[in-house]
Amino acid sequence: MAKLSLSLLLFFFFIFCINIGTVEPLNRAAHSQARTFIEASCRTTRYPALCVKWLTRHASSDTPPTAQQLTRTALMVSLYRARHVRLYLVKVAKELKATKAKEYPVVRDCLVQIDDSVSQLSQSTGELCRLDPKAEMMSDDMYWHIDNVDTWVSTALTDASSCVDEFPGQRMSKMKATIKSKVLNVAQLTSNALALFHRYAAAAIEKHP
Repeated sequence: MAKLSLSLLLFFFFIFCINIGTVEPLNRAAHSQARTFIEASCRTTRYPALCVKWLTRHASSDTPPTAQQLTRTALMVSLYRARHVRLYLVKVAKELKATKAKEYPVVRDCLVQIDDSVSQLSQSTGELCRLDPKAEMMSDDMYWHIDNVDTWVSTALTDASSCVDEFPGQRMSKMKATIKSKVLNVAQLTSNALALFHRYAAAAIEKHP
């Protein structure tokens, strides 16, 4: 169900961002080239195995891969996972507040940070669509969009990392360990998305100075 929900989310995002360009169906050779491109791109990230796992699972199977498409998918995956974790934290925080548990303040603060991550990632996915890969030169607007995406994704990463830091060490309750694991996954996915965006943006600037 989770995989289906994310696939639908990506589908509607691609429809919204349809101005990326016309695509042709992939044959078997193109599928192989797509995986090779994904693996090469993911080598520039901090968590390449995680990057390959999610991009090969959710990258569009009927369109040729581009750096912008990979970045777009990586951001959507990160946003989806952040929303999933937010729902989990809302549930846990509600239960802890009702029982006046001592862990409530930490979980509440983490929820605020993840909520901000969701907001920043949501803005960045929309902003990425405003970058025209067919532009013949870099305009001030394009630099502005690049700076916005970079700022928002970086902030989302900082928020998720700050939440992880709320749970130091290895010896902790099952609840805290679960929260830390879920948020760490969001931080790692966001780190990968940011690295892929930097790769895409650098290539775009080099191509269209």
